Amino acid sequence: MKKLYFIGSGKMAAAIAGGLVKSGCFHPGELGAFDPDANAAKLFSSASGIEVDTTDPAKKIAGAENILVAVKPQVIGAALMPYQALLKDKLIISIAAGISIARLQEITGAARIIRVMPNTPALVGRGASGYAASESVTIEEKALAGQILSSFGIAMELKENDLDAVTALSGSGPAYVFEFIQALADGGVAEGLPRNTALQLAAQTVIGAAEMVLQTGIHPTTLKDQVTSPGGTTSRALEVLAAQAFSGTVIKAVRAAAERSRELGKN
Repeated sequence: MKKLYFIGSGKMAAAIAGGLVKSGCFHPGELGAFDPDANAAKLFSSASGIEVDTTDPAKKIAGAENILVAVKPQVIGAALMPYQALLKDKLIISIAAGISIARLQEITGAARIIRVMPNTPALVGRGASGYAASESVTIEEKALAGQILSSFGIAMELKENDLDAVTALSGSGPAYVFEFIQALADGGVAEGLPRNTALQLAAQTVIGAAEMVLQTGIHPTTLKDQVTSPGGTTSRALEVLAAQAFSGTVIKAVRAAAERSRELGKN
């Protein structure tokens, strides 16, 4: 019997499986997966060392303790409804973006649902996930979900109506950070640095600043003040960012993404 069986074996699923094995949370033999796409199955197996079924998974689903759903939202009904009778008594953990707990219950027939919003840094073991559980999920099952998600980053239990904000902040957030890293590097290149040098300095600066926030627990405003000398270079740069409404623009971007997440959820 598999302790956790993946339906879908894309990049995020592979990151989760790899994190579970690497952390020692699960042995590869305790995990299994299904994906009709042979190429995706091969990549998943190579990344995690876990066997992937490419034909009818009914027997494996029936014998699994818990199911992790990692299919694209637009095909979730077609992927799960044929196995509804087998899924109804399982704990379902879903990373399908925008699919509500109520909709997952409708599709699977299961009462015990945990809906997760992970992000792509999970691929390098630095994920940030928010998750929400249906009322019938037990404390032990929530702990299991937290253990799974913590194997590739940090995980926070929230109310389901908070997941649109999580989608906008940490789900979409890597794209905002990539944009910022690119802009930092472009600024360095404009000042004469080689492209690769500027990109490495920019990326490492973002990593270092983020680690300072996480490790010290000091508020970002205080950390910013520690870098900023009166009348110095940082002060001059921050004046430009303030004049261009940098902070306000980022806040508006996050709120726009959250609104779009709510729209997609309704659809």
